[in-house]
Amino acid sequence: MNPRQAEVERNTLETQIRVTLNLDGSGQADLHTGLPFLDHMIHQIVRHGLFDMHIQAQGDLDIDAHHTVEDIGITLGQAFARAVGDKAGIQRYGHAYVPLDEALSRVVVDLSGRPGLIFAVAFPRAQVGDFDVDLFHEFFQGFVNHAQVTLHLDTLRGSNTHHIAETLFKACGRALRMAVAPDPRMAGAVPSTKGTLTL
Repeated sequence: MNPRQAEVERNTLETQIRVTLNLDGSGQADLHTGLPFLDHMIHQIVRHGLFDMHIQAQGDLDIDAHHTVEDIGITLGQAFARAVGDKAGIQRYGHAYVPLDEALSRVVVDLSGRPGLIFAVAFPRAQVGDFDVDLFHEFFQGFVNHAQVTLHLDTLRGSNTHHIAETLFKACGRALRMAVAPDPRMAGAVPSTKGTLTL
């Protein structure tokens, strides 16, 4: 399988973002979003997905974090779509359950070529530190729209907002890792009766 890597830059009046992604990495992260809790969460995707990722982001954080979080999701989704390519010879589907103390989350992904997000997550608190956890929905919405994947995120239980968020991001990394993994039995074929998983 050819190297599955991508680099994407997104520059608007609100944000300037550069993402590099290697799907066949070893879990190395170099993250500079200006939002430490978001860095911590994305690091979970990287480590548990065994991806290598660099993110450099500057945004209008003096207003709030919304534009920066959403645009990082968009840019990461674009990088993911480029890196995964035509999806020939991969598993396509991935899933993971991840616990952390009292919290338990499930993530299921289909690299379907059709963007769709189910975000069945209830956070007990609105913030972790000064980070607004409602923005995680915007992050994942931006990601699925531009990665062109179907993603279901479900929190099955939990009372600690930090724990819930961490289980979601860890499970997302593991589900994506499963979905992009080579499937030797596919022998390079696209895992779809349509013969394509791109729009």
